[in-house]
Amino acid sequence: MNRRALLGGLFAAASVPALAACSGGITSLDGDGAAGTGTGAGSSADGIIIGTANFTENQILGFLYAAVLQAAGVKTTVRPNLGTREILIPALRGGDIDLLPEYQGALLHYLDPKAKATEEGEMQNALAIALPQGLQVLPYGMAEDSDAFAVTRETAARYGLKSLGDLAKQNGKLVIGAAPEVKKRVVGVIGLKDAYGVEFKEFKSLDSSGPLVKGALKKGDVDVANLFTTDTDIVAEGWVVLADPKNLIPGQHVVPLIADRKADSTVRRALARLGAVLTTEQLTELNRQADKDKKDPEDVANAWAKQHGLAKQAS
Repeated sequence: MNRRALLGGLFAAASVPALAACSGGITSLDGDGAAGTGTGAGSSADGIIIGTANFTENQILGFLYAAVLQAAGVKTTVRPNLGTREILIPALRGGDIDLLPEYQGALLHYLDPKAKATEEGEMQNALAIALPQGLQVLPYGMAEDSDAFAVTRETAARYGLKSLGDLAKQNGKLVIGAAPEVKKRVVGVIGLKDAYGVEFKEFKSLDSSGPLVKGALKKGDVDVANLFTTDTDIVAEGWVVLADPKNLIPGQHVVPLIADRKADSTVRRALARLGAVLTTEQLTELNRQADKDKKDPEDVANAWAKQHGLAKQAS
């Protein structure tokens, strides 16, 4: 599938009416507790197409979704590395994909840049209101991966950087590196300026907590890097994650985003089981295996799912 076909599903900016929704937490193993616009009348009988974003962790999550769904008898196809949220959401609405792994706070800010919710249950309810018609989020899981803004120890010491607010003392001097979309996101350049008054000398378009941005941080080509908290290089390299006292960065529990047309009880139960087992620490380790040990994300996901009794066993 090419980028043009995906973009063909761009949707009108309409949101669903406000409605009451429970938090949709990890205890909802019976298919209840989903937030969104659907009535539960979907069907996965003809299979589900899972899309993922263009970074390792999201690909691993996509293959984990496939493993647990296949174990539940659902035929799945994974289309990894499709791009950013700006591509994936229209693709989901347009029917090019049916399901994708998402992150609560990032998804909410994408849909409603002015959203104030930060607690998991509040964000789940806010998502129910903000989601376009035809989409819903299922119960969120234990695993969480938040954005972080990190600097090297040397940079932290040189400029006295401990929190995001400290960056404003160096306005016009520092270079930030991140994925291109971070330049226009609330959890990014816009939010850093609005919340902390931070202005950078330059924005360098690189990747999402990947080899480009991490390499640039190591070499000193950028002073600040947008990384993910499950990235094992943060600890390995001794990088300093800047504190966020104003809570610019919301909680980011992993949450399945699915089209109503596929959200039946079989899918709900399978993904809720995964959410109740997968922890942040385990997800971090899976990232390490893929990024450091150079293992295939699909192999990493399948091995973990089998180890935890969530995958279809070979006959």
